[in-house]
Amino acid sequence: MGDETYQSPDMTSLLLGTDSLEQFLQVLVESALAMASTAHGVGITLERQHRPLTVVSAGTGAPDLDEAQYGQDDGPCLEALRTGHEIAVKDMLGEERWGPYPAYAAACGTRSSVSFPVAARTHTAGALNLYFAKVAGFADTDLFDLRTLAAQATGAIALAQRIADAEEYAADLQKAMESRSVIDQAIGVIMAQQRCSAEEAFTLLRKASQRRNIKLRHLCAELVANVGRKPPSDGRTLRPRP
Repeated sequence: MGDETYQSPDMTSLLLGTDSLEQFLQVLVESALAMASTAHGVGITLERQHRPLTVVSAGTGAPDLDEAQYGQDDGPCLEALRTGHEIAVKDMLGEERWGPYPAYAAACGTRSSVSFPVAARTHTAGALNLYFAKVAGFADTDLFDLRTLAAQATGAIALAQRIADAEEYAADLQKAMESRSVIDQAIGVIMAQQRCSAEEAFTLLRKASQRRNIKLRHLCAELVANVGRKPPSDGRTLRPRP
């Protein structure tokens, strides 16, 4: 490494200063490349819908080397992703694992690599991958700092997933509240029309929903929307029958 010691960025500041998970991960790979001065390429692989993708990269070569592994469904990157273990390759030319991949990597000018698991054993598992032009290139790098970056990527992904789940829950809750509101309005309409209790009105609506084979909230929305309108000339009405 050079004379100057690379200072790891403050992750709290990064989280506050980035607008998306992708942008945050891009800063992480650029930080990893700065930490590993002998690496020529860094990338983060994430598995989405059972398909691995290089979501961000820095330097040169990482996407092509990742894609070669995806194509044969095997390689150090995928092994780290699937097992949750750190995978180091000291010399591609002496490597016997992963079929033709090591020879391909060496032909591309990559002699060593190291992959750190990210969000292991989750539905968004991935790996932080660094590629080096020389044998055991990672020996000159502080692996602890890189493991810390992989852990920070894991935390950011977990946070993004929790936010996404919370937003989905909030949307479902809002939808449920809107449905409840229109159902309550429809119950009020039926109570006025039939001079019955709320429980009896709800029973009438439920039976009408079953008879017409439409969802209760759709029936209620239709009924509320037609309150005060002139009934159809053929005598049809949305008023549920007992």
